[in-house]
Parts: sequence; C-alpha cells; structure tokens
Amino acid sequence: MESSLHPSTLDPAAPRGPLGGDRPTLITPRLLRRWPLPRPDAAGDKETRGQVLIVGGAPAMPGAAILAATAALRAGAGKLQIATGASIAPLVAAAVPESYVHALPETASGAIDPAAAGQLAESAGKASAVVLGPGLVDAETAARLVADLIPRLDGPALVIDAAAFAGLSADHALLRRHPLPAVLTPHATEMALLLGLERRAVTAEPAATAGRAAGELGAVVALKGADTFVAAPDGPLYHDRGGNVGLATSGSGDALSGLIAGLLARGATPLQATAWGVHVHGRAGERLARRVGPLGFLARELLAEIPPLIHALSTGPTARRLRR
Repeated sequence: MESSLHPSTLDPAAPRGPLGGDRPTLITPRLLRRWPLPRPDAAGDKETRGQVLIVGGAPAMPGAAILAATAALRAGAGKLQIATGASIAPLVAAAVPESYVHALPETASGAIDPAAAGQLAESAGKASAVVLGPGLVDAETAARLVADLIPRLDGPALVIDAAAFAGLSADHALLRRHPLPAVLTPHATEMALLLGLERRAVTAEPAATAGRAAGELGAVVALKGADTFVAAPDGPLYHDRGGNVGLATSGSGDALSGLIAGLLARGATPLQATAWGVHVHGRAGERLARRVGPLGFLARELLAEIPPLIHALSTGPTARRLRR
C-alpha cells in the first residue's frame, strides 16, 4: 500500500535487524552506529542545524515547554522558538534565554487560544521541526488548536504529544489529509484514547498497537513504556528496552519530545530521530540511576546527559569505519 506520508517519514536507510518479518528490531548502539545522524558542516552556522518551535505551556505547567525546549537544544538544534501563553511568556523567556519567545493570546483558563493558529503557522514557517503539546492542559482547546494549525503548516516536521493528541483523537485522518512528516509519542493511556481501546488492550499487544496507530494516524509512533515500540506506516518496527522505572516521572515525556525535535531539526528523518531519541532518553535514565539512584532523579537532569550520549553513539568504532 502506498503511503500518503511526506517521503522523509519512511527511511530507506534504516538498518533492518536479523529477525525480519513483522517482529521488531531491537534498538542497540550498534544499530544506531549503522544509522548515523546527519553531521553538521564544521564550517556551518546555527542556521545549518535547523530551528525548533515549541508550542505549549500553561500557567499551571510552564515547565513542560521549558523542558522540551532545552532538550531540543541539547540534541543539537541551532535555533529555538517557544510559543506560549502571554501570562507566562516572561517566565519562560527567563528560564530559556537561548530562545525567542512568542506571547500568545490565552483563553480564560490560561490555555493558548486557538485563534492564535495563524500566528503560529507564520512562526512555524521558519522552523524545521515543531513540537505540539507539552503543557497544553486543556484537551478541548488543544484539539481545536491542533485542528486549526495543521492545515496551515507547510514543511516542518511535527512532534505531537500530551494534550495535542486530542486533535488526532477527534480526527484520525487529519495528518493524511494534510501530510507532514510527523512523530507521535503516546504512553499506553494516551494510545488507548487515540485508538478508542481499553488500556489493557494496548499493554497486552504494544508492538501491534504501535503499528496499527502508525498506519491509521499517518505518522511514526513511539509507544512509550518500560519497553518502547517505534513504528512507521508501511515501514519497520523497532523495540527499545533501555531506561528504568525512574524515567516514569513528571516532565520525562516532555524531554523526549524536545529531544526528537532537535534531531529532526538537524536533518534526521522522523523514524531515525525517534529511534535515536528513544534510545538516548533511556540511556540518560540509566546513567542517572547509577549516579543518583533508581528513583528520584529529575526530568531536568536528563537534559545534560543528551550531548555526551549522542556523541558516544556517533563516534564509536562502527561509526569511524563508516566515515572512512
């Protein structure tokens, strides 16, 4: 079946594991070294490393947008914009001084007003990747925002998370009518809502559910959990066993969505950015568990682990052989 996705959503360069068929391929350092990330030109500037736009935050959750934004820079994006509600924009700007911050109109509850979709589309025109969802706490308003914004976009890759899933739950065909390279990062409860399933049905067959969601929703899907499954429509299925229970903490998913967006901005395909992002995120949790303890490390502590992990995975012996 021919996919209606943007061509870069599927990745012909993706390594295939030895199992073949419909069984998932395990994401390992060796696999990622056979699938190297785009490397910025040593003579290039920040423009060559792409720009990320984070759309999120609310008075009750400004930190979600801050975590996602910082993770995008830690993953190597060159420039950053954050679009958030006017009441918290000064706080967000102070917390992420590297970003240009857009102060958007808000509803009475403090949510980003869907009437801002046109302004957001203009800002997204400058971006390589857009994250929708971190800290959007009003699902109904977020659904309207997503439904109004996606048809206006032309070009940037999307990472959709959290309350922004409400827009896809209401309209499964949204990304197929307006095809953009896209990544969805739901956990089991969000996946159940997306597909109209019981949560236990998702957890009973996570690999099959990730594949089904990728096909129905028209995007690369990372179904998060103790084991994470990454699926692309009409493409391969991957499985990551990294991480630990300490990653099940507030803000961890926001860090992952920003990490994936940063890799997209650098030029990775959605499938590659998701596989790398999921693995690096899990490895960051493992490092902190050894240093801090298996429980109690913070999502913001994951961020400093991202650059050295990406560097180590990019410069191992397999990667050196590839460059020769």
